[in-house]
Amino acid sequence: MSDRADLLFEIGTEELPPKALLRLADALQQGFAQGLEQEQLNYSSIKSFASPRRLALMISQLECRQPDQQIERRGPARTVAFDEHGQPSKALLGFARSCKVDPSQLISIKTDQGEWMGHSYIKPGSLTRDLLPHIAEQALASLPIPKRMRWGNQDFQFLRPVHWLLFLFGNQTVACTLYGVQAAAYTHGHRFHHPQAIELDSPADYEARLQEPGKVIADFSKRRSSIAKQIEQSAQRLGLQVDLDTHLLDEVCALTEWPVAISGSFDAGFLQVPTEALVLTMKQNQKYFPLYNAQHRLANHFITIANIDSPKPELIKEGNERVIRPRLSDAMFFWQQDGRIRLEDRVQRLSQVTFQKDLGSLFDKTLRVQKLAHWLAERTGADIQAVDRAALLSRCDLITEMVYEFPEMQGHMGRYQALRDGEDEEIATALAEFYLPRHAGDDLPKGQIGQCLALADRMDSLCGIFSVGLKPSGDKDPYGLRRASIGIIRILKNYQPLINFRELIQASLNNQPRSQIGDSREVEDYFIERIKAVYLDAGFSLSSIQAVLATCPSSFAEMNAKIQAISEFTQTQAAAELIELNKRINNILRKQDEHDLGQPSADLFQQVEETALFNALQAVHTEIEQAVQEGHFANALGLLLSLKDPVAAFFEAVMVMDENTELRLNRLAMLDQLRLLLLAPADLTCL
Repeated sequence: MSDRADLLFEIGTEELPPKALLRLADALQQGFAQGLEQEQLNYSSIKSFASPRRLALMISQLECRQPDQQIERRGPARTVAFDEHGQPSKALLGFARSCKVDPSQLISIKTDQGEWMGHSYIKPGSLTRDLLPHIAEQALASLPIPKRMRWGNQDFQFLRPVHWLLFLFGNQTVACTLYGVQAAAYTHGHRFHHPQAIELDSPADYEARLQEPGKVIADFSKRRSSIAKQIEQSAQRLGLQVDLDTHLLDEVCALTEWPVAISGSFDAGFLQVPTEALVLTMKQNQKYFPLYNAQHRLANHFITIANIDSPKPELIKEGNERVIRPRLSDAMFFWQQDGRIRLEDRVQRLSQVTFQKDLGSLFDKTLRVQKLAHWLAERTGADIQAVDRAALLSRCDLITEMVYEFPEMQGHMGRYQALRDGEDEEIATALAEFYLPRHAGDDLPKGQIGQCLALADRMDSLCGIFSVGLKPSGDKDPYGLRRASIGIIRILKNYQPLINFRELIQASLNNQPRSQIGDSREVEDYFIERIKAVYLDAGFSLSSIQAVLATCPSSFAEMNAKIQAISEFTQTQAAAELIELNKRINNILRKQDEHDLGQPSADLFQQVEETALFNALQAVHTEIEQAVQEGHFANALGLLLSLKDPVAAFFEAVMVMDENTELRLNRLAMLDQLRLLLLAPADLTCL
């Protein structure tokens, strides 16, 4: 064997959980890589393979032996290593015995802390094939498996029963037994097409031999690409379009080893059911890819992926069409049954569903949301009557049969039922937008009514849960308050930046049955931490964010403008110098006992630099205050830059802490006035 060789490792199991397959493959690759790194074994590349019945790794050009290591052991200090006659002490003799050498072979080791006796030797590197079993065992043990299982009468535990173990290093099998299975030089093909063992001469044969004759595409990305290509070709043959849902594509890929696309259809009469319900049924229950016409309306066709190349694909098609029919019939039944009761007739039934024991029922929450949404409508210009109506109906779809069967239909079902009830289209749209955003990166409500409802609902949950003492702790957030807060911030930041979020928090707390005086500060602090996270994700620096938040902005219009202005301001050299001068001013003032310094008097100035700084302050004071009031923070910061040179000259020529009390206080008063002016757009001490 040469100095390097390829390594192939594969563990064959019962079908693995499809949604966890990619995560398991990545974890196995990472675990092996870490093990090789710890053993100081180099390689050129590593590639993972994953299919329903296997996890595998190909490691190219792996070193066949560890490098030799220079080992140095430190023994007793030289001061105690020899007796008064210069003979080795008992401590030194004991150390020499532990090293299995004569004391004369020991060396002196000098460091900054002193001198010790020691032993230096070269430890030969171990053979890679001897290290691989432990590396594999540790990599498998570290896989993210929430619950392991036993099988047969064995004590082994793994995610699924293990059937075979392939472990080849070069052309030699690695001597290894894992989970009761001895490593061999063979793998297994497709469960139906080629269940027999496939012997391999070298790791390089793995992928090709599995594909033919094994009928297994082991490479996840290649298998995924093949599925996507087949789906698109099938859709084109039907003259339709497909929405290649990436999550569904990954899941289907994790369910198949030899994927074959097969198209099917269903009764067009089912298309009167809301599209979202039909798509949910096809995607979640059946793992089908729905098809659409040129107008992007759902067609009565679908594509399924079989895990077998059947000589009679029409039988698979008929079977899938037969299976989907009762599921669509259920959706049709729910749709027809729910249509018999108007949304407004379901309002009182919300009182039978508890939201939270201390915060009442869903009906109680609906009334709180309606009141807060009304408050928002008054400040945003939204149609108040429409907001009140939409808020009253907003949760009624939660007690429909459709949402009970398909929870993801909440909001969508509200919109469809509102339209059936003859509600205004704007109100119906708001019932769907009420739930936006559902997750990170999701769309935001576009209409004012939907924005008022979405803000009111999330703020009510945030303030209500805080008011009953159930705020999130650590990674525990059972009521999704972090997600709710991020949703509020995104809506305010993008669509309603003029809303005073501090007043919004207080208005919501005022509606809570158990709110207390201290809740407002607690909710604000929590909310502001989420604001920091949002702006950090947007690419702004933490110091810029903290500088703005220190000024206690109350709206996102103010916050957006300040953060943008500060970020541009800090890019200049002049700004950096002014920031340092500001820190000096704050350090001087922080040491003083005097709090009310009053206004500086020009009559007490002794030096020309004092007068120059005073005049510069007077020249820009009003302009800066006006710019801040009008939200022109970049202009305000530009005016502050004009003070840099007068401030620098003042510190160069003037002794602030003069022995004369009157002069000292007058100079401190001017610095205090300067400090307040520098605080107007942002707290520069944070930068």
